[in-house]
Amino acid sequence: MKQHTFAICAYKESPYLEACIRSLKSQTVGSSILLCTSTPCSFIEKLAEKYQIPLYVRDGDSDIQTDWNYAYQMADTKYVTIAHQDDMYRKDYALTAINTMEKYKDCTMFTTDCAIIKNDVLQKPDGVALVKKLLRTPLRIPALNHLPWVKKSALIFGNPIICPSCTYNKELIGEPLFDSPYKFALDWDTTLKLAERPGRFLLIEKPLMYYRIHEGATTKACILDNRRSREEVEMFAKFWPSWVVKVIAHFYRRAYQAYD
Repeated sequence: MKQHTFAICAYKESPYLEACIRSLKSQTVGSSILLCTSTPCSFIEKLAEKYQIPLYVRDGDSDIQTDWNYAYQMADTKYVTIAHQDDMYRKDYALTAINTMEKYKDCTMFTTDCAIIKNDVLQKPDGVALVKKLLRTPLRIPALNHLPWVKKSALIFGNPIICPSCTYNKELIGEPLFDSPYKFALDWDTTLKLAERPGRFLLIEKPLMYYRIHEGATTKACILDNRRSREEVEMFAKFWPSWVVKVIAHFYRRAYQAYD
């Protein structure tokens, strides 16, 4: 019986979906792979048939939280990675996730670093990537990364956790995984809630996946309509007084140029 599932969230006709599937098919261990969508179309159906992947269709309007929870729900293994259709995974991602989480039975979430692809070009690590790496440092200490305050300390200056790099222990977390009022800060809010619960966060500080930035990405849309700014201010307010929130938010806005 397989221990791990990649549940791909597919939306309309993404030109990057097949590359995502191929990266999952190339894993060094045989994880289960599912395709889940709320926007069924012949494009997605043909890829599911081509790669012999089960396709699950959710009824109702598209919604990022509902779609992610549906993909998580459809997986019937202990460990679940919600794969975003735009991204790709290195062939040793699943093996590393499984081996790391099996070593610590109380692990609720596994995460890694990522490499950035922007406009189809692999980017060199920049200052933002370095800051995120520094923020994740507490999660690299096995003697401490089961403590709520240590897990939360990685989140107080922003969200350094790359959502599609995460694998979740479904047996320990249960359902639903995501329960947040946010669209952009959905993953940050969910990670904070998981940090407050029993269980260990494990980090392998290697770029075991490729995170793609492009014009059609949700991140880009959230920046353009100011939703990101509003939601981040509310998240920072969970940790800091209002005057500190204003200072942190100011520097965060300056970092948005990485997505322009």
